[in-house]
Amino acid sequence: MRRMTSWPTVLAITLTAMSGVVGCASDPREGYSFSSGHGDTVRTVAIEVFDNETFSTGLEAQLSEAVAREIMRTTRWRVASTRNAETILSGRLTASELRPLSSDQQTGLVQELGVRLTVDFDWMDNRSGKTLVSRRSFTAMDTFVPAIRTGERIEIGQASTIDALAKAIVAELRSSW
Repeated sequence: MRRMTSWPTVLAITLTAMSGVVGCASDPREGYSFSSGHGDTVRTVAIEVFDNETFSTGLEAQLSEAVAREIMRTTRWRVASTRNAETILSGRLTASELRPLSSDQQTGLVQELGVRLTVDFDWMDNRSGKTLVSRRSFTAMDTFVPAIRTGERIEIGQASTIDALAKAIVAELRSSW
C-alpha cells in the first residue's frame, strides 16, 4: 500500500530546500557560500624552515614539516620549492616554554606540564612582494603528563603543541581571504 504525502509536508520540504539556496551568498564574506573559502590566485606555497631563537633544537624543522602537512591536508594549495612557488611562508620560533599546570598535593611534584611555543611569521606573495599575512607573538599550547605513572616525555608535549600551532598558522593563512 502506498502512503500519500500531505500537501503541507511537501510545502515545508520545498520551502526548507529553497531557504538553503536563497540563504547562500556568492561572496563568502557576505554569508554562507558554496564557493571556496580561499582565493584562486594562490596555488603554490613554499615553506622555508623556521628560524629558531630558542634553546629547544629541532623544533623549527618539525614545525615547518607540520605546516606543510597541514596545508596539503586542508587546502587546495600545493607545497612547492621557493623558486617555483607563488607565495612564501617564513617564520621564526621566538619562545619555547614549559609551564607547570598541576602538582601532586602530597609530594609537590609536577603532574602536568604545558608546552607553549611562540612564533612570528610572514606570508609573502612571491610575484608582487606584497605581504599577505604577518603575525607576531603567535602562540599555541598543549599539555603532557611527565608524572611517574605515565612518564610521558617532553617530546610528546612538543609534538602536540607543534601540531596545534601548525593548524593555527594554516587557519590564519586561510582566513586572510
